[in-house]
Amino acid sequence: MPPLPPARRLSVIGTGYLGATHAVCMAALGFETLGLDTDAEKIAALSAGRLPFYEPGLEDLLRDQLATGRLRFTTSYEEAAAFADVHFLCVGTPQRTDGPGADLRYVDGAVEALGPHLTRPCLLVGKSTVPVGTAARLGARLAQLAPAGQGAEVAWNPEFLREGFAVQDTLRPDRLVFGVTSDRAERLLREVYAPLLAPAEGDEPVPLVVADLATAELVKVAANSFLAMKISFINAMAEVCEAAGADVLPLAQALSHDPRIGGRFLRPGVGFGGGCLPKDIRAFTARAEELGVGRAVEFLHQADDVNLRRRTAVVDLARELSGGDLCGRRIAVLGAAFKPGSDDVRDSPALAVADLIEREGAEVVVYDPMAMDNARKVFPSLSFADSVTKAATGTDVLLHLTEWPEFEDIDPRALGNTVAGHRIIDGRNTLDASRWRAAGWEYRALGRP
Repeated sequence: MPPLPPARRLSVIGTGYLGATHAVCMAALGFETLGLDTDAEKIAALSAGRLPFYEPGLEDLLRDQLATGRLRFTTSYEEAAAFADVHFLCVGTPQRTDGPGADLRYVDGAVEALGPHLTRPCLLVGKSTVPVGTAARLGARLAQLAPAGQGAEVAWNPEFLREGFAVQDTLRPDRLVFGVTSDRAERLLREVYAPLLAPAEGDEPVPLVVADLATAELVKVAANSFLAMKISFINAMAEVCEAAGADVLPLAQALSHDPRIGGRFLRPGVGFGGGCLPKDIRAFTARAEELGVGRAVEFLHQADDVNLRRRTAVVDLARELSGGDLCGRRIAVLGAAFKPGSDDVRDSPALAVADLIEREGAEVVVYDPMAMDNARKVFPSLSFADSVTKAATGTDVLLHLTEWPEFEDIDPRALGNTVAGHRIIDGRNTLDASRWRAAGWEYRALGRP
């Protein structure tokens, strides 16, 4: 087998959130990078320096890298195959419409489209979150498709991006994981990530774990499962606190001082959402059941249930504050994105609550600093305002459901002059309860008396 040439040119297949970020950051590390997508409009926007989503700092970096000439975009698989010898696979793996498993049509489609054009030894590096066993299957299929035969090899390098911190998480990740089947695949990945593994003097190298394909595939879903479990645990404690008349915030604070537990993600509230955590834990449980070990991850079903119950708990609390009936009430929802620092509304708890309340006959007005356009596309029946004040005007109950910093800076006294009812539900437990109560508001939060 001839040795692979040095990795100076990379292609990134798929230019959604993961792929666009990876392509821009690889160019920033000095590689000639070609981003590929079948969506011509998206490619045109990226080529013009416009991101199709919001991510702090990324659009400026995109424009910088386009200007260097190291970064460009295409819709041609043939061009990508001719351009690079390392191809990063970054396409989406959404939840299936007919069940909890992962929809792999985009992963399989990318391999089918790229494979016939691979005429020399190369490495296809998966970054998408996939069910364990997918990488081995793709490797076998690629060997059939590629004219280079066994010279077309598959490795797996899972991503750990946090929306709102994607550039930081790519250029300075907490760890790197290489799932490989050969020394040459590991050697080539080490070359790609050399700026992170052997940084400039004074910087610490990024920790690296080298494993087999199956282990690398499991790392991402295991990490997300642990995170989901921790968030759902404190929300389950909030349910117990509600029944017992206890306060979940000092409970969480006490737990955070235990070094075995720590305080991150122990903030009780309306729960998690987004395009990764919910679908990843569901796909993981589905795959475990296929492998005959479904009982090993039964706790993830409970974590998912707890998370979804927190949404209905907010609706129940809003109904209570509305005198037992939401019909005809005006409700303001602060937040549409699933988390601050993002315009992503996929599986957004805020919008899920808004939709449930509207279905009970309330007039719901939503405001979010960044996600308004995306929210309108998903829930066109909701009303939208372009400021906190306009959203709150005449409302009976105010719901705080995405913890944007600007919501914490609201003056409750001034806002009180615009509302019909001085009632607020803090669905994220990040507002200053004493400040709101001192301004004459009835302040309620999940898990608190």
